[in-house]
Amino acid sequence: MTEGASSLTYAVRPAVLGKYLGQLGLMLALLTVVPFVASLIFGEYAFSHRYLAVIAVLLLVAVPLSRLPTPERVQLNEALVITALAFAIAPLLMIYPMMGAGLTAMDALFEAVSAVTTTGLSTLTSVEGMPHTFLFARAWMQWYGGLGIVVLSIALLMGHHITARQLSESVGSDNLATTARTHARRMLIVYLGLTLFGIVLLWLLIDNGELALDFILSAVSTGGFAPLDRSLAGLDSEGGHAVVTLFSLAGALPLVLYYRLWNRDWRAVATDLELRALVAACLFFALILTLLFHTMHGFGWAQSIRHGLLLGISAQTTTGFSTLDISGLGNMFLGVLIAAMAVGGGIGSTAGGFKILRLLILLRLLQMVLRRSSMPSHAVIEPKLGGRVLEDDDIVQALFIILLFALVVFFSWLLFLYFGYAPLRALFEVVSATGTVGLSTGISGPALPSPLKLLLCADMLLGRIDIVALLVVLYPPTWIGRRVEA
Repeated sequence: MTEGASSLTYAVRPAVLGKYLGQLGLMLALLTVVPFVASLIFGEYAFSHRYLAVIAVLLLVAVPLSRLPTPERVQLNEALVITALAFAIAPLLMIYPMMGAGLTAMDALFEAVSAVTTTGLSTLTSVEGMPHTFLFARAWMQWYGGLGIVVLSIALLMGHHITARQLSESVGSDNLATTARTHARRMLIVYLGLTLFGIVLLWLLIDNGELALDFILSAVSTGGFAPLDRSLAGLDSEGGHAVVTLFSLAGALPLVLYYRLWNRDWRAVATDLELRALVAACLFFALILTLLFHTMHGFGWAQSIRHGLLLGISAQTTTGFSTLDISGLGNMFLGVLIAAMAVGGGIGSTAGGFKILRLLILLRLLQMVLRRSSMPSHAVIEPKLGGRVLEDDDIVQALFIILLFALVVFFSWLLFLYFGYAPLRALFEVVSATGTVGLSTGISGPALPSPLKLLLCADMLLGRIDIVALLVVLYPPTWIGRRVEA
């Protein structure tokens, strides 16, 4: 690093981190009140004192921190560290309440990380006999993990528009608010609207408010925790299947599109590149799965289409609901699902994966390389996507994220191979965790060795937080070096 670059590098300021982590702690305490109230409603008081203890600890630590002076500006590395620590701290605090369902500390950590990162992987063999509070709490954690903490992180950075956009990663931000708080409020309204509409609609179809609540909280957050052992297949309603799948797809779209739709910016929505690409990808993978179900499993066309469509959307949106046992599928099925899970949904949505927009950027670059091979050496060609010229920073970031995603998957997969797991099924499990999907071939379970449980927890956090944010946390100059005045 040059001397000039070093002089422009600033370490994070403890007072700034403390201020905003304190405010995040207050919000997490408020969010924890919801499962506490649920435990009282369900009469499962063994959970009540556990949630009260968490709330008390949060208030004890967060109140003094939140009273620290508000800084004039927030550095980008500080914003990323705050977001990363929020996702790391939240599941740790939820270990104690989740142990109230009889889980070991390790399994409680796994469930909490899976919930907050909106993954949906579980080490439990059955959930239908679990306490109502536990099932609701998992779905609730997925819901606020899907957007709540991120929205709060943006709201905390009021007035710091560039940082807010970095955190929210909204696409096509011409109509975004000029302040982070306004943008956060708009996205939260969209999220709440989708959730409430989905709950009411599913409740009317299946006439079971508790199931409707748990399923839609997990669907809109693209989380995938189901309150039934057979996941979506346990919901005896084809209309219910369609509603849950529809809201899974809705959660995987950039949330800014709904605000544009509300403002009747029809053209912007209809021509949105990510919307079209996501729908096309869902249909593409659904078609392949349909053909495989019909030719390899002998399903009729109607059954093949239903399973192919629901499973294809579930994998592509990284929701993780299933209508059949994934462990019984052949290698070709698993390969198709791995591809869909890795790509994932839209940037600025609750979905995981390395995001479909980044795949489009990669494909555009490959197309440019091929075109250049047949053009004169002096010809100039600019990479464009959706009618816009791709900036160098956009290209570098997209390729960097895809590379990091692939490296995390590769090294995690090697460790599973070391423990003797079948290669393709191990790869499926690792991609499912890193893509925050939740589909499983059965590897994730009580018998999974503790080192691999911890590895999958790390993969889920890496997939949800954004690998770059975690690298910023681990980067020494983030913590050691010059600091500006707060």
